Amino acid sequence: MKYLNIKKALTAWQELQPLSEKDRERLSRRFTVDFNYNSNHIEGNTLTYGQTEILLLFGKVIGEADVRDVQEMTASNVGLRMMTEEAIVKGVPLTQNFIRTLHKTILREDYTVYRDLPGGMQTSYVIHTGQYKTRPNSVITRYGDRFEYASPEETPGLMGDLVNWYNAAEQAGKLSPVELAALFHYRYIRIHPFEDGNGRIARLMVNYILTRHGYPMIVVRSRKKSAYLEALHQADITVGPVPSDGAQADIKDIRPFLKYFNDLVTTEIYNDVLFVSEKNENVWWYDGERIAFRTPNYTKILNAMQTQPVLTLADMKEETGISITAIQKLLDQLISKKYVERGEKDGSWRVFVTQ
Repeated sequence: MKYLNIKKALTAWQELQPLSEKDRERLSRRFTVDFNYNSNHIEGNTLTYGQTEILLLFGKVIGEADVRDVQEMTASNVGLRMMTEEAIVKGVPLTQNFIRTLHKTILREDYTVYRDLPGGMQTSYVIHTGQYKTRPNSVITRYGDRFEYASPEETPGLMGDLVNWYNAAEQAGKLSPVELAALFHYRYIRIHPFEDGNGRIARLMVNYILTRHGYPMIVVRSRKKSAYLEALHQADITVGPVPSDGAQADIKDIRPFLKYFNDLVTTEIYNDVLFVSEKNENVWWYDGERIAFRTPNYTKILNAMQTQPVLTLADMKEETGISITAIQKLLDQLISKKYVERGEKDGSWRVFVTQ
């Protein structure tokens, strides 16, 4: 990687400013799909990357899709827009009310969760939107131990402390925006103030902080979820199991997570630089990954699909000059990677890679 640290990546990003309207739109569309897909996929949303793109950019549902997952993804995008609009307002401090409103936006409405107990009995509880938790929450880690978050009684006070700390730390300017975002994320997760949606709020708030300081927004990729959770776990080992200690951790206490987060921000900015500046017709992007096709025939097929979505193999041969046998082999690769998809009814092609 050319930009091995955040300073070099940011310098390269700043050298591209101001972006053209076209590049801003390209980045916005790419980020909208990438962020919403990944942040929700980490939490179990079953929509595919392609379904997410069609839903968020065109308002359509393709294929079989769980209604709740569709509603969740749509609400997530509303929350992303709300967060972005709030972040660009200068001079307005962060408030608990904003965080609770953001939570209500992405969860939409109260709902009941049902759980089966040993012996065949069932219990239930209500998830409240925009309200701090009323029952204890914890998680069983992948190492098999139970990890407790702040109690319902502690939560309002700890959230007040978190918001007050953030506003003061931002004003003081001793921490970089990356340090601020990483430490806010860690402290927030150790509180886990809501009954559901805490991870999604944490990832929105990270981008709220970065945006306030002129940084590009970032995506925690679901395919790298294990590295994300492991970095948090390693910081937990240093900080210890007491929730209030986690909620008041110092930057030096979370070094494993800070290193992970610094590398993540560097990589995401570096990829934004490449996405905007690299001029190579055989380079495409899919969910944050740069795809450099070894033959220009892939690009010929993809361009034909985008120009004329309803195409037969014979049409593709005429458009590209590639033999049908070769086209079929290339299509098999594109489909297997989920870069393209055939429409169920009209035979149209949907292209999910972008340039």
